[in-house]
Amino acid sequence: MNEEDVKRNGQEPFCVDEFRPEDAEGIVSLFRAVYGDGYPIRLFYDPEAIVGANRDGSYYSVVARTPGGRVVGACHLYRSAPYAGLYENGVSLVAREYRNSKIFKELLSYVFNEYIPQKPHIAEVWGEAVCNHLISQKMMFPFLFVETALEVALMPGEAYAHEQSAAGRVATLDAFRCYIPKPHRIYLPPIYEAMLRRIYDRLGSVRDIAIADKIFPANKITHAELSVFDFARVARMAVFKSGGDFADCLAQMENRARKQNAVVFQVWLNLTEPCVGQAVDILRDRGYFFGGALPRWFDGDGLLMQKLECPPDFDNIVLWSDFSRELLAFIRKDWDDCAG
Repeated sequence: MNEEDVKRNGQEPFCVDEFRPEDAEGIVSLFRAVYGDGYPIRLFYDPEAIVGANRDGSYYSVVARTPGGRVVGACHLYRSAPYAGLYENGVSLVAREYRNSKIFKELLSYVFNEYIPQKPHIAEVWGEAVCNHLISQKMMFPFLFVETALEVALMPGEAYAHEQSAAGRVATLDAFRCYIPKPHRIYLPPIYEAMLRRIYDRLGSVRDIAIADKIFPANKITHAELSVFDFARVARMAVFKSGGDFADCLAQMENRARKQNAVVFQVWLNLTEPCVGQAVDILRDRGYFFGGALPRWFDGDGLLMQKLECPPDFDNIVLWSDFSRELLAFIRKDWDDCAG
């Protein structure tokens, strides 16, 4: 931040830097100042846990720090997908008195252009841009992210009560940036072939693309994991390998999720399986609809399918790019066909 900005805004100067252990207390103070004691990821209220997460690589913190050591902004990279080399960018916040500065842009510029290239184990980065306003979506494109999926009704409106920016559940637009390409074969479900080819053309894909025209191997069982996020009431089902018991496995996970009050159901399918088209057919029969592509999700690519047991709010999804609006139109039609 230059001296002219400091004088004009009455702020201390700051520098953007990678995490130091002494920043942990400052990150906790920043979260308390912005969110009170209500942020759902409790890690950010525990300085020792923040230091440990940065040490083991499950989280990486990048901070904006004043000369006196006060943390006035932070953003994070963290693992949220099955593949350990894919990191999500998020959990970003800025002290209130610095929100009219360029601090957020400087944080992202450092993360994407300087920090990540120094981390050779990070192959790809992705983010979820909320769709109740355009700010985070606009920030994607200067940093070479490509939108590939849209998660309908992902976040509860209560998460935005403080800023009063959403009346109901909020969608997110998923976008990815590749740092270390991995050529590999993927199989496209026939019903979604055209849209997925549109997405992969925009990614400048190095994939070998084939059609998913095989059936489940009858002698293999499905390997899947369920995670339920209580606050958001979202169930996520990661299908690493699918077998002849796929439909039964899906039904069991759904029942477990409903007992935990989930109303948004997501399934991550593995696009490296030639039988993924059969899994899509079963999901569509159960009310699931298209979400989009998830590059490198399992190291190989994934496909997002989603189902809502709450009212969708398609009309209030705010999107910036022409392609994201095309993607929404496709998803809405598929919802009409499968669940509407």
